[in-house]
Amino acid sequence: MSFTRTLRAVGGAVVAGALLFGAAPTALADEIRDGQWPLTAFDAKSVWKESTGKGVTVAVIDDAVNGSHPDLKGNVLPGRDFNQGGVANQESVYDHGTGMASIIAGHGHGAGDSQGVKGLAPAAKILPVAIPGEDDVPTQGEDSLADALKYATDHGASVINMSIDADVLTEEEKEALSYAIKKDILLVAATGNDGRGRLGDLPSFPGVVAVGAVDKAGQVWDKSNYGPQTLLAAPGTLIRSAAASKPYRLASGTSDSAAYVSGAAALLRAKFPDLTAGQIVNRLVKTAGLPPGQTGTKLPDPRYGYGFIRPFRALAQDIPAGSKNGPLKIPKDELAPSAGGATAPGASNAGGSQASEESDSGLGTGVIVGIAVGVLVVVAIIIVIVVVSQKKNDRNGPPSGGFGGPGGPGFAPQQPGPYQQPGPYQQPGPYPQQPNASGGYPPAPPTQPPAHFR
Repeated sequence: MSFTRTLRAVGGAVVAGALLFGAAPTALADEIRDGQWPLTAFDAKSVWKESTGKGVTVAVIDDAVNGSHPDLKGNVLPGRDFNQGGVANQESVYDHGTGMASIIAGHGHGAGDSQGVKGLAPAAKILPVAIPGEDDVPTQGEDSLADALKYATDHGASVINMSIDADVLTEEEKEALSYAIKKDILLVAATGNDGRGRLGDLPSFPGVVAVGAVDKAGQVWDKSNYGPQTLLAAPGTLIRSAAASKPYRLASGTSDSAAYVSGAAALLRAKFPDLTAGQIVNRLVKTAGLPPGQTGTKLPDPRYGYGFIRPFRALAQDIPAGSKNGPLKIPKDELAPSAGGATAPGASNAGGSQASEESDSGLGTGVIVGIAVGVLVVVAIIIVIVVVSQKKNDRNGPPSGGFGGPGGPGFAPQQPGPYQQPGPYQQPGPYPQQPNASGGYPPAPPTQPPAHFR
């Protein structure tokens, strides 16, 4: 099966192909970094004080990656190419995989790494895993996504980024996704760039984090696919990233959005190594935001999911770990029957022999029925006594709603549901929204997006 990259280029390359890194003036290199508006929006400098993703490996299932790019050198492992064979860190033609890798784990270059593209998790490692694109003629087999997933799972990745369009999954691919989920891998997929209200099989698969795109103002990009499986959103318009055939690129797409979520996941997995993939996603969901005018939206929303990611809050806020799976749905083959639960239809009845032993105890059916009736009578008498006693106490107790009543000391305050938020600009805790959140935002300068991503 071949895959379509979900990214759609906007405006072409940022830097002309003839411009070499060694000849790039400092002002232009700084422009590349300054043009990474998501880093400004996320307040990346504060984010990196909490985590840089060190010790975490993110697999990028995509094109192969240019591991020699100055902004990526040292952060890209050899990986494997399931398209043409060999390693996957020497790409020089296709740009998409390199772009995604740089959004996740680019470290920049120059003095103090102040130039070029920097990723959200600059200390993370990239495991490139190449699969055929729409223009490729695969030589290593037709079901390379399944092979790529298994390879990434077995070679140290704790996050897998899939900025690809797999509309229909084979059974082998579904099994590979389930295998990764069983190994506690956090799977991230782009929703796609057709503006349609339906997601493909890959972002819809239970346990996969489906990511849509938003612009600088936090509004959903008009080409971002949507549906009830959408879980999160992230920056996806006019995104600057590294490239393989030229120094840099400028593009829009849910591919980039998925890469930012994978970068955020790497930050969290580095800081909270004991949390499961579901609990990491829980932190992203609990701290997600919505733009002005959308704060009353019922969540999850088909376009926003639970909102756009806010990495600093996800790293810094005090959030209970929650259940193992968090907001993630689990594939059916992961669901095991609960202990002491009913036997599934068609399954052998483990209690059959025990029932026969009880029937052979010497008590006839009539005796057993008589005992049961006697027990029911005794229970009924006890209930009557308790009810009469309670009525007497109620006449002498406080009025409804008082001490011991609803809202009184006997009842815990009602909390929002596990994935409901009081509104992204009314979050409790030490990180309130910036002043002037109410009443809308004035137009922001090009390199200074509104602060609601923080």
